Amino acid sequence: MNVELVTCTPNALELLIYTKGTRLQGEQDVGDIIQWTENQKLEELEYMKKTIQSSFEFVNYVFRITGVSRTFTHQLVRSRHNSYAQEAMRAVDVRENGYRNPLADTVWAKGFDENVGETLDHYSLMVDSGIPRQDAREILPTGMLTSIMVSANLRSLAQMAELRLYKRAQGEYQGVFKEIKKQVMAVHPWTEDFLQVACVKTGICIFPNYEECPVQQYTVKVSDATKRIIHDQWEVTDHEANPAAKDGRTM
Repeated sequence: MNVELVTCTPNALELLIYTKGTRLQGEQDVGDIIQWTENQKLEELEYMKKTIQSSFEFVNYVFRITGVSRTFTHQLVRSRHNSYAQEAMRAVDVRENGYRNPLADTVWAKGFDENVGETLDHYSLMVDSGIPRQDAREILPTGMLTSIMVSANLRSLAQMAELRLYKRAQGEYQGVFKEIKKQVMAVHPWTEDFLQVACVKTGICIFPNYEECPVQQYTVKVSDATKRIIHDQWEVTDHEANPAAKDGRTM
């Protein structure tokens, strides 16, 4: 598996601050913000973390992910706000792509390899005999390795991190997303707090039924009784915020 950050938004932090300020008639432009000290930018970022996240969508990243299974990419593309371009098995001869053997460290490894090898032999025979690749591909396992391009904004990545860095996620997905996080932080270290699993962000486990999670014991458990109190108070309480913009922030 390999994750390559192909390109990303230049001056991302400054643009993030600028777009947030634009909503509130901030007087700074991107050029002005670039001249801020690092501490000024990070202070503004701390404020932004606790506000509406729509401005996060202006910061974009493009990744090339290779050597991953189609099992993984089937899960990846469920994140519908991203854009994808994947190797087409309909047109490409994939007999040499390789495949993922999740049982490599078990007694089932040899049998797994033998069965997939036989399947690949049949695929090769069909393609060589003139069967269209789009038909021959139906015999192949979802463990076949593939490559995919992903375009995602910071808001989408933050939402994905909440779930896909969770210990309940499939191991391959965890591994890929850890590398995505590493690549993003290499160019934008300030994104660390954005790219965290949900329990790290909130202290609350979002999958409490998965008691095998080794981290769950350190999370806060909100009882059903507490949730009911919150629910009942929400039902009987009327409140409407009256935000007022001042110096590019809401008070």
